[in-house]
Amino acid sequence: MPDAMNILLLGGTGEAMALARALACDPRFAPVLSLAGRTQNPAPPPIPWRRGGFGGAAGLAAFLAAHQIAAVIDATHPFARQISANAQAATAETGVALLTLTRPPWLAQPGARWTIVPDLAAAARALGKTPRRVFLTIGRQDLLPFRAAPWHHYLIRSVDPPDPAWLPPICEILSARGPFSQESERALLTARKIEVLVSKNSGGAMQAKLDAAHALAIPVVMVARPEPAPGTMVTTEIAAAIAWLTRLHDAKRGV
Repeated sequence: MPDAMNILLLGGTGEAMALARALACDPRFAPVLSLAGRTQNPAPPPIPWRRGGFGGAAGLAAFLAAHQIAAVIDATHPFARQISANAQAATAETGVALLTLTRPPWLAQPGARWTIVPDLAAAARALGKTPRRVFLTIGRQDLLPFRAAPWHHYLIRSVDPPDPAWLPPICEILSARGPFSQESERALLTARKIEVLVSKNSGGAMQAKLDAAHALAIPVVMVARPEPAPGTMVTTEIAAAIAWLTRLHDAKRGV
């Protein structure tokens, strides 16, 4: 369609896929989804897509110009700091509109035993010096800081196999893809005699592990998510993202 507005959707999350499905049949928009490539076998989206990096902020800016992108929606993982920073820099350089679509963070239930820390190194320190059975649910890319606390026994859940060089010395890998039920999470925590759970505050559908830990009075070390850059437009709703795109589209047509 001649009036279709070119959109770059930075994805790799369920929110990005949901937005891709919503835009797939909308003739006002010509979206392309970029996947970061952390998951080895991603499900193909219903819109044109690409995989891999852009070559930093400068490469992303060049891509936006070359493909006449009118809007970027950053729907990457809440902890994908680098690509979000690159999106901020590239859109600022090119004048392309930018919106961040993210899931709401998890909130601690009353009485939950959460220790909130700023980063993964702090999470490893928060485990203490006494050996504990630790359940790591932080993804396969962020295990290296826990090599600094090698006296704990780690159960590591990951969709894809982690790099052995990043693993702490005493660990077990559990290959599984969520979401999981609270009942299955309680059974896992009980069977493995888990004493502390470590998570990043990603939000979304994986809350069952936190509910199970709360029910079993297991403490949680929670890594706080990064704050968005000042001035960033942020929404947690697919409908709000589409409404934002609609306003841009109408403005470009002079409606």
